[in-house]
Amino acid sequence: MVNLDALIKREDFELVSQVDDSPAQIQSIRATDLALDAMVYLVLRKPDFQRETASWTPEKVTALVKSFLEGDLIPSIILWQSSLSGKVFVIDGAHRLSALAAWVQDDYGDRHVSQSFFGNVIPDEQRRAAESTRRLIQESVGSFVELSHALRSDDVVPDEKMRLARNLSIGTLPIQWVSGTADKAESSFYRINQQGTSINDTELEMIKARRKPNAVAARAFIRAGTGHKYWSSFDASVQSDIESVANEVYDLIFKPHLGPSIRSADLPPGGRGYSADGMRMVFEFVNFANGVQSEMRLNESGVGRRKGQNKATADLVDDLDGSETIKYMRTVKRAAERIAGNSTGSLGLHPAVYFYSFTGRFQPAAFLAAVEFAKELSEKKRLIQFTRSRHDFEEFLVKHKYFLNQIVRRRGGWHRSVTPIHQMYKILLSGCAEGASHEEIIERLRDPKGARLPIQVAGPDDYEYGRDFSARAKDAVYLSTLLRDSTRCNICRARLNPRFSTLDHEVRKQDGGNGAPRNGQIAHPYCNSGYKEQQHASN
Repeated sequence: MVNLDALIKREDFELVSQVDDSPAQIQSIRATDLALDAMVYLVLRKPDFQRETASWTPEKVTALVKSFLEGDLIPSIILWQSSLSGKVFVIDGAHRLSALAAWVQDDYGDRHVSQSFFGNVIPDEQRRAAESTRRLIQESVGSFVELSHALRSDDVVPDEKMRLARNLSIGTLPIQWVSGTADKAESSFYRINQQGTSINDTELEMIKARRKPNAVAARAFIRAGTGHKYWSSFDASVQSDIESVANEVYDLIFKPHLGPSIRSADLPPGGRGYSADGMRMVFEFVNFANGVQSEMRLNESGVGRRKGQNKATADLVDDLDGSETIKYMRTVKRAAERIAGNSTGSLGLHPAVYFYSFTGRFQPAAFLAAVEFAKELSEKKRLIQFTRSRHDFEEFLVKHKYFLNQIVRRRGGWHRSVTPIHQMYKILLSGCAEGASHEEIIERLRDPKGARLPIQVAGPDDYEYGRDFSARAKDAVYLSTLLRDSTRCNICRARLNPRFSTLDHEVRKQDGGNGAPRNGQIAHPYCNSGYKEQQHASN
């Protein structure tokens, strides 16, 4: 998708007006009104609760620009103006306005305005989408600069380009105005945006919770503390802390950026941050780590909250000074550090083993289940047991990686599969600790009196494939090959992601070991700093 979120600034209009307002007089917007220094553009704002303007494909952006130049019917932009500040807020049509502004400014999420907005943190996917859009625009209608100059050189410009240039000179976007208070404008936003491409559950929940610590934290994490600063009302020191923690957690779970296909086992633990599911994944993670219960955590009958997960979103209060947001963010950081990174005590779980299915697809439920499993291991002091069994535990997961697909397919994605995946981990750890065979463990997983997991042993001949390799089949081949050849921890012998590793003295310094390369070995952070030391202490 093309990220146009930087093109129109955000602002909280509830803070600038609580009185009745009269609509402004202009009834249309020209393309030239969206230039960087145009007076209309300078007063345009999006409400701070407006969803991220990043839901259009390059083809859809191109189609909008072409429709504008062809004089096709484009739905009216709906605006509301504050009589106190004079600023004009986009109630509906932010994508349409942003697409046209992007064409005028030649910024499809990768140039000056976007770079400043995102603090130069532009994911590769965002750059690729921008370049794709720019190429399609050029092939379809040409750049704004090109058409703007065409009228001055009509003797050398092709007829088709000249026609589009003349249409540009007179083309406009129609405007409708919402009158009344800020509350009326907000209610208009909800009503309008439940039509057409409606607000999804996560977007709606985050809009309603936009001043609560979980929503502010999620907004900070998804863009590494860049973009619109929903925390700008907090003190400077608090803002700095929020942005620092956001950047650290972003690096832990979203780097390296996931490309369109798998060519490396070094995958981001949190999947693709720049995606339609990225915001939901982060919001779920924040809520999950902090024990926040929302409608999405209820089962289909509306009951059955998990033990310890009973703090409703509605019970949260607005965070006025940022202190609660910081608490939430630090809790998330601790949860992320248990499974990823190089901090002391990190299990350094291999993303390809735990968070991706055998077809190479990131599974949010597996990520959240691993977070809960790691927390349980720490709180119940079972980290030693896990490390002793980690090799066998992960060999089972890799051999039967398709179990993850089966659970998600039968139980459903997101939270519906977190508990069964967590159950699988607990039963598997118990079986590995007892030396049970794979067959015995599978029987325990399927036991009708126990977890009763919807798993079925499958072989390569149990799936149907076409003559050519599909994208998922290719990813499956690369993933299995990369897992087979993975580096191993020299302490527990399980797979190790070099990004989540430490250098260990094979013979400890206190036992006479030195810093010579021959005495060095790479290991998971916990294996080095926790497991190894406790093993020596117990001997």
